[in-house]
Order: sequence, then C-alpha cells, then structure tokens
Amino acid sequence: MGREALCKGNLPLRSLLDFALDAAWQAGRITLGYFQAGVTAERKADNSPVTIADRLSEQKLRELIGRYWPDHGIIGEELGHEEIASGPTWILDPIDGTKSFVQGVPLYAVLVALADGDSSLVGVVHFPALGETVYAARGEGCYWNGRRAHVSAVNTLKDAVLLASELNTFAAYGRAEAWQRLVEATYVQRTWGDAYGYALVATGRAEIMVDPITEVWDCGPLPVVLEEAGGTFTDWQGKRTIYGRESIATNGVLFEQVMKTISP
Repeated sequence: MGREALCKGNLPLRSLLDFALDAAWQAGRITLGYFQAGVTAERKADNSPVTIADRLSEQKLRELIGRYWPDHGIIGEELGHEEIASGPTWILDPIDGTKSFVQGVPLYAVLVALADGDSSLVGVVHFPALGETVYAARGEGCYWNGRRAHVSAVNTLKDAVLLASELNTFAAYGRAEAWQRLVEATYVQRTWGDAYGYALVATGRAEIMVDPITEVWDCGPLPVVLEEAGGTFTDWQGKRTIYGRESIATNGVLFEQVMKTISP
C-alpha cells in the first residue's frame, strides 16, 4: 500500500499520526518508570547499552501496532524485524539516546515512524522526560507540542548552531576533517545530540545536526519532521534516505553551504 492509498483510502495520514502520537506517549510512560531510578544497563554486541526500559517500551509499541495495524511491517532496534514484502512499515526506536537515559539525562526520545520505501510518511519524536513532542505527517506540517514548528531563517554558516551526538565517532568513520571544517565555519557547536539535535533543527533552535553513523531506527521519523518544518534530512551525499547509515539535517537555507563545506 503506497502513499496515495494511505492518503485516499481507509488509512488517512492524520489518523496514523494520531495513533503514532498515542503509541509514543504510552511507550514513553514506561521509560519514565525507570528513568533516574538506577536502572541496570547491559552491553550489546556493538558495546552500546540496552535496558529493560528499552525492551518494554518497544514491546508496548509492537503490541499496539499488532492490535491496530496487523498487516503492517515493523523494524525495531531491540526486538528485530517483522518486515513485509511491500507496503507500510513502522520503524521504532524505543529509547533513542540510551546512554543519556542511563545517566539520568533527559535528552532521550521515543521514535515512531511509518515509512513507505525510502522515506517516512508519519513521524513522532517524543521526549518523555522533557514533556516535548515534535511530530509531522507528509503534507500536514510539523508541530511542536501542538504549535506549528518551523526551522530557523539563519542563512550564513558563521551565524549557525552546529550539533552532533558524539565527537569521537567522526574520526572513526572518516569524517574528522569534514567535521572540523564545519566547526571552523559555524558560530556555536554543541553535543545536544541524538534525536534531540534533529528536533532542535526542526523547531528553529539550531541550524545543523550531523551524525557520521546512524541506523534506520535512529532516522525513521526525521525526514518527514524536518521537511515539513522547512528543513532537510539527507545522508552525507545529500540523498534523501533513512537507510544511509549517516545523516545530516539542516534548516534548508544552509543545505548547499553545508554540502560544499563537507566536500573534500
């Protein structure tokens, strides 16, 4: 089922967005029960942390999707894939920013997206501990806690706020020189990273967010959220995709300047 069917048939995007908002809120309530409560973290094969809160949050999301959209596929970070041959797929990150979550830092998110192909049709970025939610459906605009969200109008890199998740990953993935060029070209640099960095760009509080390594569950809701707010979400080559395993968000105005700056 493609976008046209989703919009014109029995599954309007607004209804799907309402479902995603409620699902993210329910999953977020589960995470809050473990937040700043001394939860124990395990190490996965890639050395990243995972907690019982991650697993229970994703379990709740899958339960809700199975109840209301049993014919849809699912890709989740913690509990595997239930993909279908074609059609809409829910992409879930039950806690984006588990390192922050474990440390008791409130900049973690529940990510819920409905994708059809290489981009998202519906996206929710919910920050349970902050009480913030940024969300969008294709053609319906982007919203931040019920208010229409827009990217900033900053049009020169020298005035831009640049964000990233982890500084050590740029060298590890061959992006250290590109990152340094961005640092030298921009006004403020901060590590308000993971999904929160992308939300800051979508709501006009920053201009650029970059990650040299991501997974599809990190990116699911971000294209529709950024684009409906007036910005861009691409890989480092400028391609619009959630499967690029790297990502750059901009306020749109600065997209070409960013691409030129990171080019060799």
